[in-house]
Amino acid sequence: MRILLTNDDGIQSDGLHALNDALLALRDTDGNPLHEVWTVAPEHERSGVSHAMTLKKPTKIRELGDFRYSCSGTPADCIIVAGLGVLHEAPDLVISGINRGPNLGTDIIYSGTCGAARQAALEGIPAIAVSCATFGDNLEYRGLTSFITDNLERLVTLWRPDSFININGPSTSCSDLRAVWTVPGKNRYLDNLKCFDGADGYTYCFLAEGRQERTPDIFSDHHAISQGFIAVSLVEIHPRAFHDPSLNGTAVF
Repeated sequence: MRILLTNDDGIQSDGLHALNDALLALRDTDGNPLHEVWTVAPEHERSGVSHAMTLKKPTKIRELGDFRYSCSGTPADCIIVAGLGVLHEAPDLVISGINRGPNLGTDIIYSGTCGAARQAALEGIPAIAVSCATFGDNLEYRGLTSFITDNLERLVTLWRPDSFININGPSTSCSDLRAVWTVPGKNRYLDNLKCFDGADGYTYCFLAEGRQERTPDIFSDHHAISQGFIAVSLVEIHPRAFHDPSLNGTAVF
């Protein structure tokens, strides 16, 4: 397969390198690589940019090595630029990650990692977002890379058009983790804002770390992670109307 890797943590991210190395280590009986692995990732961290795209200025790419490019834009930009300007054809699979930290439940809306997978799915490409659902430094990615490489073809068969696969797993070297189907949980964010008046007349506002409240659900990705499992969700990519379908076509007022 021709596999495209990207992320929102940036081209130098440990999770991205771990996944790249694990995929390149897959060989046939003659020692040849099983897959052609490309990387197009943001030159700097782009966490929390969701599905943002660069529209009013050029997106710049830089070749860093064989099959490896940095991009000045967002994770979604990386997918667009890769297909139209680097590979010149669609990859067989896009994997976004491995993200440093979780992308669970409502986080999916904000996640640049998931934004890249969504953009790939919009283009009809099988897409997987992968996140290490642990906060902190020195994360261990071997458990997740083993899960991905051991089940790569099976994961592709799980994909369906108009969706992407969202995977979250623990920081561990354990290679026999159990994966379970989950639904995205519901998060309520209780944010804090710190503001400072600057000498230039602006007030500088910084989003400070707050806390989250989660709706209890034994089938949620949150619950699966709390039990030490890998959480797998098939996430729809298109907005869905919330009003009763019987109202369609009728006057609003």
